[in-house]
This record gives sequence, C-alpha cells and structure tokens, in this order.
Amino acid sequence: MPASFFKQASVRFILIGTSLYLGMYFLYEFYINPHTFLDERIIDNLISITENSLRTFGYSLIDYGNLPFQDKVGIAGSSGVFIGEPCNGFVLFMLFLAFVVAFPGPIKHKIWFIPVGILLIHLVNALRVIALVIIVNKNPSWLTFNHDYTFTILVYSFVFLLWWIWINKFSPLRKQSEASK
Repeated sequence: MPASFFKQASVRFILIGTSLYLGMYFLYEFYINPHTFLDERIIDNLISITENSLRTFGYSLIDYGNLPFQDKVGIAGSSGVFIGEPCNGFVLFMLFLAFVVAFPGPIKHKIWFIPVGILLIHLVNALRVIALVIIVNKNPSWLTFNHDYTFTILVYSFVFLLWWIWINKFSPLRKQSEASK
C-alpha cells in the first residue's frame, strides 16, 4: 500500500481509534477488571445517584443493607434492578475516549471535552438506571424491552451526539471542508 494511504484522515482515524479501543479493552479485561475495583466504584456511584434521585422524588427504597460494592437498587414493593459490569457504562467511556482521541482536533479541547463527555455519559446512564427502577416498580414486564432496546438506543444516541458535537465544533476537518467549498 502506498504511504499516502495511511496519511488519509479517515484511514488514520480508523487505525488510531481501533488501536486505542482494542488497547483499552485488553487493559480493561486483563488488568482493570480483575485487579481493581473500578467497575464496582462506577456501579456504587450509579446506585448512589439513583437512590438519592428516587428519594428526592419521594420513593421509598428497598434496603439492601450497607454492603460495600452494592449492585442492586429498587423501590420498596418491587424486585429492583441489578447493575452488572456490562451496564455500568465503562465500555461507552472507552469508546467515546477512543473516538475523540483518534479524531483530529486541538488537544486543549480534548483535555476538557473527554472528561466532560464521560461525566455526561455517566449521568445519562444514571438516568437510564433511575427510569429502569421506576419501570420495574410500575410494570416489571416492560423491563426487558426497555433495557435491551429503548435505553440502549437512547444512551448510544447520546454518545453519537457527543461525537457529532466534537466533529462539528472542534474538528479542523470540518473547517477544511467548509474552506474547500
């Protein structure tokens, strides 16, 4: 392949993004997940946000005890929901980070946009958990559909919105394409 092929922005983005994501994925699978409590801390924070929000709205909650690394939250009288590692949002954080790092843009904006984006993804995920807990309380038969489809689409759409903002507000590629018109 000619060297100019690798100089194309789209090829560089795909190679860098894929490499970063795979590197973070293997780091997560072989080090972070088995040797740290990062997943549990993210889940604890999701549960804390959910519990505080539900209490603010006047809901009584199931008392699961004060166990470290609690992974369940629910409204009294319902079965509640379990938050597992696949649902804590960490994979979305990695995907978002890999995209922004791989896509051209000023480093000064990447330094603030990545943590703000990850925080916003986490908050949207917390809203998802809150909604699922309410759904389980109101009509448990709706849980599976909303978990698997409705909220998956909404959360991924939010990540795509953040990417769109990055591309349209901070990427020099947009400015280059506008200048060539």
